[in-house]
Amino acid sequence: MIRPFGANANANPIPIAPATSRRAFLRDSGGGFGLLALAWMLQQDLAQANSDPSPDPLAPKAPHFSPKADAVIYLFMHGGPSHLETFDPKPDLQRLHGNPLPESFGPVATRRKVGQNPLLGTKRTFRPHGDSGIPVSDFLPHTARCVDDLAVVRSCWADSVNHPQAVYQMNTGSILMGRPSLGSWVGYGLGSENRDLPAFVVMPDPAGGLKGGPPAYGNGFLPASYQGTVVRSGDDPLLNLRPPEGTLTRSEQRRMLDLIGALNARHLEPRADDSDLAARIQTYELAYRMQSAAPEAVDLSRETTATRRLYGLDDPVTADFGTRCLLARRLVERGVRFVQLYSGDFTGWDAHNDVETNHASMCAKTDKPVAALLTDLKRRGLLERTLVIWGGEFGRMPMSESGTGRDHNPHGFTTWLAGGGIKGGTLLGTTDPVGLRAEQDRVHVHDLHATILHLLGLDHTRLTYFHNGREHRLTDVAGTVVTPILA
Repeated sequence: MIRPFGANANANPIPIAPATSRRAFLRDSGGGFGLLALAWMLQQDLAQANSDPSPDPLAPKAPHFSPKADAVIYLFMHGGPSHLETFDPKPDLQRLHGNPLPESFGPVATRRKVGQNPLLGTKRTFRPHGDSGIPVSDFLPHTARCVDDLAVVRSCWADSVNHPQAVYQMNTGSILMGRPSLGSWVGYGLGSENRDLPAFVVMPDPAGGLKGGPPAYGNGFLPASYQGTVVRSGDDPLLNLRPPEGTLTRSEQRRMLDLIGALNARHLEPRADDSDLAARIQTYELAYRMQSAAPEAVDLSRETTATRRLYGLDDPVTADFGTRCLLARRLVERGVRFVQLYSGDFTGWDAHNDVETNHASMCAKTDKPVAALLTDLKRRGLLERTLVIWGGEFGRMPMSESGTGRDHNPHGFTTWLAGGGIKGGTLLGTTDPVGLRAEQDRVHVHDLHATILHLLGLDHTRLTYFHNGREHRLTDVAGTVVTPILA
């Protein structure tokens, strides 16, 4: 109690609160800090919700700045193509064929069994092509004619020597399973230009098998609407697209979907954070719209005989990959943002035993269709707005394995880019004299991803998603745009 003094001396005493212990003060303050944190998280959720007021997560969104490309076609050579047999000639490797890896290259994990695994020269012949004079091996005669449209990056490197982790990193930016794929990030950042088709389409190798499995093209922690839609080659590219004959009329199907949508929306109200349920609602609607748009988009009979022949559809060796390349062109032509084609089944380009035989087969299947895709996009005026990427999860070692094969090499490999915003006829970076490690102008996977997003008008540091208490991005906390290859 505090007693008044002076003129108010006769007034009632003023009560004061009892003394507070330090422990109680810290306890009460801690509660306040928790409320501050809660308020900040709610503000972030509100800001994220306000950033996309449309109930359709695939509605078109404005990029961060003016893009050079509107769409991406990613040609993924599953298993790890050898840069030493394709785009990176090494005279020193030829000279040292049969010798151990020189000690000057340093002690690394890849030096295991060096004595039993001598350096392996290539049987391929490299020649300069085009006005740019970029050397390409005789495994790729068709692609060689397109080198003036390519930016060949010989100095790529990654973090894992194992297939699943390397496939994840090249597709999601992380060696860990469960992160959003590049195509999902693009769909999240830009939406779809065509509301009747998916934003992100994946075409696996029909022989099956992907090291790492579907998470390589999954949505991770992004809402499920951004996962890749699988399209197959053959007579039925999209399974279960049409209802069985004689079951439902179009109007009956529309009324059924309206009822299901209303019930799902009511069920979703108290479960606003259930992205799987929200995605299912959107998927029903997209599938309904695709029944009209998709059959036309995947109908290759509408293409001329000359175009089908250009892609190699008349040759059983090239027919499969050529079909998928032609489908990719038709899809981006109709507003699909991101199309990814996988070349190679569970083994694919993984040339452990005989790199010559393996790559002869894989190049024969893909070289002509890849060149046809570039040629067709260019003549239709699509290449300048479509970014085309070719590469695998890593390269191959300069040392031999099993006498004639090559082991995995994440330390140095080649990726090329062409089209939207790319400076054609560009050769960037080098590996060391035998092709073991990237040395000059090194380009990490994060740098490659930052460049792809940049060409699409997206700042990789600003394309983020709040998950598990922090903002996540495709490039994590790294990544630099590779400006020398930009037009």
